[in-house]
Amino acid sequence: MVVGERHLRHVLLSYMSDYNGTRTHLSLNKDALMSRAAETAGRILCRPILGGLHHQHVRI
Repeated sequence: MVVGERHLRHVLLSYMSDYNGTRTHLSLNKDALMSRAAETAGRILCRPILGGLHHQHVRI
């Protein structure tokens, strides 16, 4: 639930960041719009995004 313009802007910026930076896109051969190097070492953490609606798994 969005509770005002400021909150809406925060939600939209969070979604845009997730969509462009981490979500894969079929038209880009399953890569994200902002490509990044594959991480192969380190512990995997689950990070909630979009208020916990989705989660991103990252290595640290």
